[in-house]
This record gives sequence, structure tokens and C-alpha cells, in this order.
Amino acid sequence: MDRHIFEEEHEMFRDSVRSFMKNEIEPHVDRWHEQGIVDREAYLKAGEMGFLLMWADEEYGGIGVRDFRYEQVLIEENAHFGDPGFFMTLHSRLVAPYFDSFATEEQKARWLPKCISGEHILAIGITEPGAGSDVAGIRTKAEDKGDHYLLNGSKTFISNGILADIVIVVARTDPNNSHALSLFVVERGMEGFERGKNLNKMGFKSQDTAELFFNNVKVPKENLLGEFNRGFYHLMHGLAEERLLGACGYIASAEAAYNLTLEYVNERKAFGKPIAEFQNTRFKMADMRTELDVGYAFVDRCVEEHNKGRLTADDAAKAKLWTSEAEGRITDECVQLHGGNGYMDEYKVSRLYTNARVSRIYAGSSEIMREIIARSIGLDPRKRQKAARKANAA
Repeated sequence: MDRHIFEEEHEMFRDSVRSFMKNEIEPHVDRWHEQGIVDREAYLKAGEMGFLLMWADEEYGGIGVRDFRYEQVLIEENAHFGDPGFFMTLHSRLVAPYFDSFATEEQKARWLPKCISGEHILAIGITEPGAGSDVAGIRTKAEDKGDHYLLNGSKTFISNGILADIVIVVARTDPNNSHALSLFVVERGMEGFERGKNLNKMGFKSQDTAELFFNNVKVPKENLLGEFNRGFYHLMHGLAEERLLGACGYIASAEAAYNLTLEYVNERKAFGKPIAEFQNTRFKMADMRTELDVGYAFVDRCVEEHNKGRLTADDAAKAKLWTSEAEGRITDECVQLHGGNGYMDEYKVSRLYTNARVSRIYAGSSEIMREIIARSIGLDPRKRQKAARKANAA
């Protein structure tokens, strides 16, 4: 299917990204998979190419490109020819935009240049052992001590947790208000800031994920990001884009598995002929190609809407839900068509399958996405209860 969303300059950019992925990332994939972490040099090389924080203004070292399609190209090419564990997008489009939206000019000048160059790697600390999707359940706290904030608590499942030089930490700043959260910038080397081991996950083996611990960390006043007690609302600011980023990655990873399988079924023989000649194989491949094209059509439309500032929370949730579920179905079918080989870790399709399982969990689980969508079509139990109380009172 011809994807009309991309123009000539996007395809030229795709060529350069693909070359970068094949030459600088793909040769290291197996080693990173085994060592459980991407080399820091990968970020430095991406920075040299101008691939990090592309939206950042030139005064900080960026190239000032805010067209989301360029990030979409990076995500797609990384899925096909790079390493899904190379969380360049988390660095550039999930964490760094908090600086763009909420940092002072002094803070931007202080932190953005090295994030753009890849010298400093970013992470965000939200999830806790008892608080995942329920942000209001966060227990990490920060107390105002006059000339600094005293930070105590822990975070878990933090992507880039080992590599990160800068972590935006979400902490409670009013024990009497569940929505009173604030964002604090914690930097490598701060006393009391410690990391746990690199967690062993089902998939994304090359992506470092860790627990973070904050024991009486003195955070300078100038490291408060955004407004005090307004962190909950700051977090809501980027949710639609986060889910769109996920959707771009999920559909691209599903297509990567499909392409591998298309090649495999044409080469693999059973009963004297390529398994592509069996009707079951042809029908399965036809179904998957259809799902991919339908998924790309909706994701591309969401990207267009996002570029115009019109992407809604419910459409982002639909994109995240549909693509993550489709990724699960497609990668599972691709493993099946590979037979026993698909179960072997040395085959990329096996890794794509295990990676896909978390897509329905992080950045808002499928259940949370369905709740958002249900509310958008008028199925909000809270409104029903409120209306019932009002009727009873009358």
C-alpha cells in the first residue's frame, strides 16, 4: 500500500536512517542482546547524525524539526533494521519534551545540549511497585527543606535505568492531595541516588530496565521541573503523543515480523514444495498484510492529526490499543509459520514475539485504553453515578 503521508524529503531521510541502522546498530544487536544493555556510543552516534531531540531549537544544538513524521521514520527503520532495545525514542520524544514544555530557559540551556549530542541519556521515573497505571498511588515523596527538596522513595521498571544520566522523577509533594505531584530532575552522582540491578525481562533483552532508589536525595530548588504540585497535569500533557509513538512502533515491529516470515515461507520447503504454496500459508499471510495496511492507514491519519495539534486522547488510545493487539496476533502467527525455528532465540522473529508482549501493558495497558475509549463514547460510570445522585437528591 502506498503511504501518501510521506513526502520526498521524508523518504530521503529514511534512506539515511536506514543506512545508519544497518551500519551502526544492526551489527551490535546480538552482543547487546547478550550483555543486556546498549552501548552508550549508540546514543553518541545518533547524536552526531542529528537524530536525537530533532524538535529542539538550534540555539541548543538541535535542528528544530517538529514534523512528527521524521520521528515516525526513525521508529520504523529501527524496528526493521536496528534494535528495538535502542530506546532512542524514549530519550527524544517521551522524556525530553518535558523540558520543552516545562523547563525554564536556564534549565534548557543547562540540560538540552548534552541530551541532543547523546552525551547525557534520559529516563523518567513514574512506575512504583504499588503504582503503575494509577499515578495517584505514587508514594515517593519530596519535602521542601527551604534551600532544597529532600527526595525519598523508589521506582521500578525504569527504561534506560542503568544508562540514564538524568532522570525526571515524579514525587508526591502534598500528602493530603492525591493529585499533588511534582517533577524533579535527578542527576547522575547525586548523593543517595542508587540503582538496582539490570532487570531480566521476557523481551527487549538489550534494553536496560532497572529499579531506582532515592534515599534522602537533596534535589536543588533549580531542579524542580514545571510548577510545584502540578506534576499530575504535566504528565497528562504528553500522553497522546506517547501512545502514538507506541502505535508507530508496534505496527512497524509487526511488519518486520511479517517481512521475515514472507521471506521464510518462500524458501522453506515441506512435502517437496515451498510452504508458501499451501493455501493455509497464503491465507494467513493475506490476513496479516490486510491487518498491517489497515493499521498503517489509521496510524498515519493520527500522525497527520498530531502534526496539526488535533490528535485526541481517545484516538491515540484507539491507535495504541489496535496496533498493540495486532502486533501480538501477527508476531504469534509469524512464529507459527516459522515452525520450530520460530521458537529459537537466534531467529529475529522469536525476539519480535517476546518483545511484543509488553506492548499491551506499558504506556497504558489495553484495559486502560478500552476505558478511555468507552468514556469517549458516553460510557462513563462516573457520570452515571453523578446523574443518579442528582436524581435521587431531587
